[in-house]
Amino acid sequence: LLRIFRILKLAQYINEARTLMTALRASSRKISIFLGTVLTIQLIVGALMYLIEGEASGFTSIPQGVYWAIVTMTTVGYGDITPITPLGKFLAAAVMVTGYAIIAVPTGIVVTELNLVRPDAITTRTCPECLSEGHATEARFCSDCGARLELE
Repeated sequence: LLRIFRILKLAQYINEARTLMTALRASSRKISIFLGTVLTIQLIVGALMYLIEGEASGFTSIPQGVYWAIVTMTTVGYGDITPITPLGKFLAAAVMVTGYAIIAVPTGIVVTELNLVRPDAITTRTCPECLSEGHATEARFCSDCGARLELE
């Protein structure tokens, strides 16, 4: 493994990988809760779709409906089971839109933790004197005018 690192010259990125792993570990509880919530939503939507569509549309059981919800929410969309009724299509559209929204949430969680892990991260703190933004997290003075920055 070390030879592969040396050949591909990946050793220079070990500190960055360590930072990323620290952020992933710090956000693991939040992501676990988020995934639990998503699975609960998928169970509810799968059961609803089984009740709405029934066996005539291919939803032969609640697990089949949950399978459809997972495939639809993850934007895979195999198309082996599709809703036929207008209410089923409306629920499917809502699940599709929710699937796109769900993709962004874990990314935001990890990025937030990554900014907390990196001490040199840039923030949106604004200088009270010159109103410039983008000061480092630990900065005490403005990099443009030298005015004292307020602590967050």
